[in-house]
Order: sequence, then structure tokens, then C-alpha cells
Amino acid sequence: MAGMTRPLLNRRLAEFGTTIFAEMSALAARTGSINLGQGFPDTDGPEEIREAAVRALRDGRGNQYPPGPGVPELRSAIADHQRERYGLAYDPDTEVLVTAGATEAIAAALLALVEPGDEVIALEPYYDSYAACIAMAGGTRVPVTLRPHEGAYVLDLDELRAAVTNRTRLILLNTPHNPTGTVLTRAELTAVAELAIERDLLVVTDEVYEHLVFDDAEHLPLASLPGMQERTVTIGSAGKTFSFTGWKVGWITASPGLTSAVRSAKQFLTYVSSGPFQYAIAEALRLPAAYFDTLRADLSAKRDLLSEGLAQTGFEVYRPAGTYFVTTDIRPLGATDGFAFCRSLPERAGVVAIPNAVFYDHREAGAPFVRFAFCKRTDVLQEAVERLGRLAR
Repeated sequence: MAGMTRPLLNRRLAEFGTTIFAEMSALAARTGSINLGQGFPDTDGPEEIREAAVRALRDGRGNQYPPGPGVPELRSAIADHQRERYGLAYDPDTEVLVTAGATEAIAAALLALVEPGDEVIALEPYYDSYAACIAMAGGTRVPVTLRPHEGAYVLDLDELRAAVTNRTRLILLNTPHNPTGTVLTRAELTAVAELAIERDLLVVTDEVYEHLVFDDAEHLPLASLPGMQERTVTIGSAGKTFSFTGWKVGWITASPGLTSAVRSAKQFLTYVSSGPFQYAIAEALRLPAAYFDTLRADLSAKRDLLSEGLAQTGFEVYRPAGTYFVTTDIRPLGATDGFAFCRSLPERAGVVAIPNAVFYDHREAGAPFVRFAFCKRTDVLQEAVERLGRLAR
């Protein structure tokens, strides 16, 4: 605008443009490519849960503003889920908060708990909203890099310890980890817990992929370790577990003081959201164990299908222990720049992927890595593997 010298965008957000997900999804639509970039399923979740949402709409439950902390039915279901699965006791009235997906939970937690000048340690590569939310809170992000080793990504505990300073406020943890598919082990989580207690740190844990773990991997909530429940904000979400990502139903569980703090920020974001869907997710969390077992088995088979196809094409594949993403190294294909590779892939093979470098502060560390999503129908993955085979041919 004429006469305006100051940039319109808040300087804290100046480094964040349009997300790579929007760019690559638009590229997929323009080229008719199979979109294995953005992580959303291409089929809906259980029919009985969809019908539960319809029933809530028709019965007038949630059509007006629901309670600020979330509807009681969902808060009770979340508390029961944490107790039955992990032995974690939370009061649904004071220690559970429903949010507009996990993304709002992350934003509210960081806005509530971080002040300008505070340092926040995050494991890189990291979900892109982490960096933006830390910036909006006025914090300084301190990345600790997960690095590939013997077919998987691992956390260097010495590097984590060295990253803590007297300005560190909290550790932002993600396990199962997007985009690498790493599931932190009990030993690694124990070391994180000991460090947090020793240095009096808070921890925010993003556990939205808690039910998507494969083979012998075990998801262990950090809050279940001694001394950690009172200093940990645990974030969960319905989208990844029940394949209704558009409903945007997430939550936090934490001690009363932490929950109250996060609620203070959350009430000035969306205030409330997803009213009828909250009732449906309350029913979803009470589905029998067979549902979760079937989900894992289905995604495990899809992981194997895509991983094997990528390996046959020539990628080096890091087989994920969790989530629904697989990270690959493009250097065996003669490429080193993930951005250029992903932008050319639709024309070359009719498939869209995401360059992992967008998840790094240290862009050079992520430059040759590319992420594919396998939360798609089997026939779609088979077609994608066939198309990717053009790279080898």
C-alpha cells in the first residue's frame, strides 16, 4: 500500500510463507498426480462414528457453543482412554481440554507457556507448525537433530543435554515422530524425563500417532514416567486414529495448573469448535481393541507395500516404526536437492511427495530426504509404485 514502509506481516512470521503442503497439493491437482505428500487418508473412518456425528447433529447436540473445555462425554472418554491404555489418571473436569485439532493444542500450549526470550527445544525434522507457534509466542527454537543410523532415525541424548541452557523453558517432543517414523524408546524417554526433572523443564508431547505403531515398537507416553505427569502437556488427536482429519478434534491432558494455563490461551483462539463431532469422537474412543488392531495391521501392510516399491525404484528407505509416513534418501537416484526433486516428480512420475528440508532449521541436514505418505487406498499405492518405477526405468 502507498506510503506504508513497514511490512504488513508480523515480523515473527516473516520467515513462514505458504506451507509446502499447500504448494504440493496444488501441484498434484494441476498435474493429475497421486498425492502422497499431505498426510490425510483417502477414505473415511468407521461408518458408525460418522453416523454418531449425524445423530448428534439431528439431536441438536453441539449445534450451539459447546462448553469451553469440551463436552463432558468426550472429556470423560479421553480420561478413560489414558487410564485404560497407559495407567494415567486424569480428572476430566480439571485435567482434560478439547481443542480444534492437535495444531491448536500445540499453539495454545506454546502461547500459554512460553514468553519472549524463552528457548524451546524441538526435535528436527519437526512438524512445520512447531516453528511458527514458537515464533508467535516470542520464543527461540533450539533444534536437536534426529539423524539416520542403520536404517532408522535416532536421538543423540548428549546433543539434547547440551542444548539445554538457563533460558530453556520446555522441550517439544513428538513420538511417534513425523516425518521420520521414529518411535522413541523407553530408554530415550527415560533420559528425557531425567533431564526435564534435573533442569526443571516443562515438556509438551505431541502423541497424535500413538495408535499407529508397527512391529515391536511400543508407544510410551512421557507422562507415564516417574515425576513427569505434573510437568508434561500431552497432546492427542482423533484425526489420525479415526481417519476424520477434517473434524479437527484434538485434546490435551495435563495437571490442573498446566491445563488451566493452556485453556487461558485456547479460549482466545477458537474458543470452542467441532461441537457435534465431539460427541462422535467420544464414542470412537470407546471402540473395541479390534478396531485399533485392524488399523495398525492395515497401515503396516501399506507401509510395506510402499517401502518395498520405493526401494525397488532405487530410493534408500528408512522403514518407519510408526506414523503413516516413510522417509527416503534420494541420493542413490543421483539427486541431492529434495525441493527440486519433489517439484519435478509430478512431471516425471505423476506422484507428489514432500521435501524433508522444510522440517529443518539446518536445511542442509534434510536436503536429500523426501517423505511419502502411505495412508491411502491399496490400489492408489500400487499405482503410485508403478508410476515411481519410471524413475528406475
